[in-house]
This record gives sequence, C-alpha cells and structure tokens, in this order.
Amino acid sequence: MDKIILKNCRFYGYHGAFAEENMLGQIFVVNAILSVDLSKASLSDELEDTVHYGMVFDCIKNQAENQRYKLIERLGGAICQDIFEQFPPVQSINLEITKENPPINGHYDAVGISLERRR
Repeated sequence: MDKIILKNCRFYGYHGAFAEENMLGQIFVVNAILSVDLSKASLSDELEDTVHYGMVFDCIKNQAENQRYKLIERLGGAICQDIFEQFPPVQSINLEITKENPPINGHYDAVGISLERRR
C-alpha cells in the first residue's frame, strides 16, 4: 500500500496527567504514516484523487491544540478516529506522538507512544 507521510509536526497542547502539564502546556511532536492507494493520483495529477495532507495536518492540529487529554494514548486514539472519519481512503495509520519535556527527572531526548490502527 502507498503511504502519505507527515513528519515532525509540532503542536503546543495541554495534555498530561500532571497539573503543571495542563496549566503550562508543552510541545507535542506527531509523525503520521497513512496507508492510501495513490495509484489514481499518480496518473491524474489531481488533488481530489488523493488525501490532502494539509487537511490531515489540520485534523491532527485540532486534536493536539484544541482538546485536552490526560494521556497521549487518548490523544493518539482521537487523532486516528478523526482521520478515519474525515478521510475514507485512508486504510491504516501509524501514529507516533512524543513529548520532549515531560515532567520526568532524568536525561532523555523524548518520551512518547506509537499506535497502529486499521479500518
């Protein structure tokens, strides 16, 4: 299956189990790989024959910046649900969400989750 890739999309949101995460917010980095049949678009060169990745970005942004969840697992589930509802050609989603600065004492680049969902 062909893929549409959105890589290192950065959003400022208020997701977290701790009060300071909900009050101060933080950056969330989202990577999404959507499985879509792109054969028609590869021949037609027409936007309506593919999934508009700008609209997918806006879908992810809406969940990441306009909603609040305690768990990034829930944020990821909501993003996948919205993508499936808004973009019928998408057959599966690989989604990764990371937090670069969660309230964890230690040294690391980021922490996060990875989800895979299929229709």
